[in-house]
Amino acid sequence: MPAGRTAGFRRGMLRAVGTPAPWENPERHFGTSMVCSIDSLASQAGVGILRAGGNAVDAAIATNAVLTVTSQHMCGLGGDLFALVHRGDGTPVCLNASGRAGSGADPDRLLTEGHRSMPRRGDVRAVTVPGCVDGWAALHDRFGSLPMAEIMAPAIALAEEGFEASPLLVHAAAGVQGLAGVQDFGGLSQTGQVLLRPGVARVLRALAEGGREAVYLGDFGDELLAVGPGEFTRDDLHRSQADWVDPLGARVWGHDVWTVPPNSQGYLTLAAAVIADGLDLPGEEDPLRAHLLVEALRQAGHDRPGALHELADGAALIAPERLDPRRSAIRPDRRSVLGDAWHDGDTMYECVVDGDGMSVSLIQSNADGFGSHVTLPGLGIFLHNRGLGFSLEPDHPARYGPGRRPPHTLAPALVSRPDGSLRSVLGTMGADAQPQVVLQMLVRLLHDGASPGHVVGGGRWVLIGGGSGFDTWTDPGDVEVLLEAHAPEAWVQGLTARDHRARVAPANYGHAHCIEVVEGGLAGAADPRALIGEATGA
Repeated sequence: MPAGRTAGFRRGMLRAVGTPAPWENPERHFGTSMVCSIDSLASQAGVGILRAGGNAVDAAIATNAVLTVTSQHMCGLGGDLFALVHRGDGTPVCLNASGRAGSGADPDRLLTEGHRSMPRRGDVRAVTVPGCVDGWAALHDRFGSLPMAEIMAPAIALAEEGFEASPLLVHAAAGVQGLAGVQDFGGLSQTGQVLLRPGVARVLRALAEGGREAVYLGDFGDELLAVGPGEFTRDDLHRSQADWVDPLGARVWGHDVWTVPPNSQGYLTLAAAVIADGLDLPGEEDPLRAHLLVEALRQAGHDRPGALHELADGAALIAPERLDPRRSAIRPDRRSVLGDAWHDGDTMYECVVDGDGMSVSLIQSNADGFGSHVTLPGLGIFLHNRGLGFSLEPDHPARYGPGRRPPHTLAPALVSRPDGSLRSVLGTMGADAQPQVVLQMLVRLLHDGASPGHVVGGGRWVLIGGGSGFDTWTDPGDVEVLLEAHAPEAWVQGLTARDHRARVAPANYGHAHCIEVVEGGLAGAADPRALIGEATGA
């Protein structure tokens, strides 16, 4: 977005909450390049960068930067980032920019205070060093083609000149009224209200002018040390939170599906897809299809609390010898009893494809809405609470401790054809629901041959356990299946008849996006559930 936009740019683009969403008509077609995100301002910024000569990575960073301004209720500079980058053919490269616990992390102190699990909000110990900026820096250092200052310009302009609040931001901001450092969010009460974020602009400008050190060793780092005395040290901030790692992949429905390895839960997407690929899936309207996919997810994910940690072997978690017995335990007529056949142990998503064949599948998050509710008060930046994924159990492989990365829900996906060419980039937000939603998207895309409009817009189910969205697998035998109102009517009765607890109810069904390479160009869809998302391109 060019500098000089009038404050509050978005006018005429907001849709009131409650307006019927065009579930089956979010698809758009463009010839050479495309951006999908949860916010039209962000998507337009990404396309602007592409038109200025930038590549998909430049556009992905610009899109994400705008989202850190306009969508603090889902992502921000205080959060983490994962990305897959495909360069036109072959295996994608994978970036893990998830933060590590500070040098002062002390699980015994938490236990002494009476905690039995990690604090969720109001406690800086739920915060790991945010990886977002390090993720951008690593992506730009390896693939960037435009100066970082040009990439940051649209986000800086919105932060300094103002933007109109979206319905979802207004709704979420009601939960942070009165918190220290809330700044303009404290007075946010109506859709379209103009917000400025000068603190965010300062950090973005520091990155543009001085690189990651100007952020982590500047005002951002100073405030992080101040709100976490004893938890973080200057050495923690010198260490980059971004690492290039080998992606995790599996061949399903004749395609290679790629995701991020542990500490990401992306292995669940692949494990469930591998299980489902060996089942005889009927058409989408048949409730047996919903049952089989629910069962594939239950079989793949029920032991996630013990299996997922930063040193877990992703390849072993999706190996045939682990998954074949789980597939064999699935019955078409009833819900399976978990463990019968074996004995082994708020977020945003965006995707970009450019005219030269480069694509990016990127996800960035605060973890839980506005995160930990701990802020960098002078900057108005909320810190994530990704540390909630740690365990306090002695000898647990994901135990909270200095320099450790917690289990992570973020799980972007990318699909390539057998010859290595790109088929699709896709993903969603949604905490524990992410692999569930991506599995349903993959089945529609690869098994059914559906177009992105239905891949994204079709009705979904999610498994719910507990109540936070991060505890689905705490009691895996007691998960409930919730369904969207526009899902096939037969699903509820068919699932109930197979001993599932199933009902139509509001839930976090994700904000998913998908771009597919098709004959003559690109087809894509941004999720209408985000209300102001947009798929746009050139």
